[in-house]
Amino acid sequence: MSEPLRIGIAGLGTVGGSTARLLVTRENELSTKCDRPVRLVAACDLDRASDRGVDLSAYWVDDVMELAASDRIDVFVETIGGEGGIAYETVKAALGAGKHVVTANKAMLAKHGRELARLAEASGATLNFEAAVAGGIPVVKALREGLVGNTIRRVYGILNGTCNYILTRMEAEHLTFEECLAEAQRLGYAEADPTFDVEGFDTAHKTVLLTSLAFGTETAGDDIYVEGITRITLEDIEAAAELGYRIKLLGVAMRTDTGIEQRVHPTMVPQSSAIARIDGVLNAVAIDGDFVDEIVLVGPGAGGDATASAVVADIVDIARNTALPMFGRPAGELTPYKRAAMRAHEGGYYIHCLAYDRPGAFAAIAGRMADHGISLESIVQRHRAPSADGADREAARNAQPVTMITYDTTEAEVRTALEQIERDGHVAEPPRMIRIERL
Repeated sequence: MSEPLRIGIAGLGTVGGSTARLLVTRENELSTKCDRPVRLVAACDLDRASDRGVDLSAYWVDDVMELAASDRIDVFVETIGGEGGIAYETVKAALGAGKHVVTANKAMLAKHGRELARLAEASGATLNFEAAVAGGIPVVKALREGLVGNTIRRVYGILNGTCNYILTRMEAEHLTFEECLAEAQRLGYAEADPTFDVEGFDTAHKTVLLTSLAFGTETAGDDIYVEGITRITLEDIEAAAELGYRIKLLGVAMRTDTGIEQRVHPTMVPQSSAIARIDGVLNAVAIDGDFVDEIVLVGPGAGGDATASAVVADIVDIARNTALPMFGRPAGELTPYKRAAMRAHEGGYYIHCLAYDRPGAFAAIAGRMADHGISLESIVQRHRAPSADGADREAARNAQPVTMITYDTTEAEVRTALEQIERDGHVAEPPRMIRIERL
């Protein structure tokens, strides 16, 4: 056998701890598959006392910066997390010292991806990040290797299990967003502060990485439209079902004639589509290529074991001397991200207004849409009974739901029309808009 591949792990939380356990308990199997020893030799974390399922006392290192550039390791595994700070500094130090790096840190790569890719190439090191996108789903390998002969037209998917769990529970059990979020927190699917997940930022970071992998652009983490699921109501969920759709939070990246679109937002998808059938905490990524048409990859998008599986797959690639540029092409060949020009959205929009029940309000709302050239496929005014809550009962007495479905139109026109409708004073709350994707 060849010389051992020596691994050092920084950050022993859920992912790092599971990775350490996998490396220690399956060292012999991994070494056989790689035809060389694959060995954990060092581990570092602020918390030394937690149970990681395996005794790591023999591997302990106190100084993470020292570990990153240490002659004791060949591969530095970063599972600390965070866009900058110590995670970013240690990865730079490791690459600068010629160490291979494996990371699960999507926020850092979305922000600093091109810089780190250049640094890796300059030092002759490999920077692998399968675990940073969709957990245990091998989507990075699919885009960098399996689909390399294809021109990719579009990549989209459910990239956050917390949001998918909440939307699934809202539909299945007719619960509010707040009720489902509380349950997700109780079960450990959502953090005490769930903002990063439910406001769409986690999905955005992953979408930025998929964009660069699919289209060969520089990462553009500051140039992506992001909208989370916090304004989705049970009423929206039920309306979608009546129309033959389900609501999913999607990250979408697609090639157009004028540039690349990358966006994150709640989306109505047809109930018959593959992506609509993904429930609970599962993730799914759909890839449209010119030779394969569409493939859909489904699996666990988070969790210690699933993500550790992806980390170790990256380590095994290094052990087998499988070295590829970070985004599938040299960093110097990544093109600047060019945002696509605004165009008509093929699929239209679902719009919900809580309109005051008074003469002229209904017509004024429809008139504002017409002013902006927005054609309506349907418009429905529903009447609802007052709820038990006093404030809601008063709102229900004076305002009624209006649901509109538009034909293809631009988002800019829709948003402008809705802003004017709100300013006109005909609605009791800001209107809600959800894109409809005809997948």
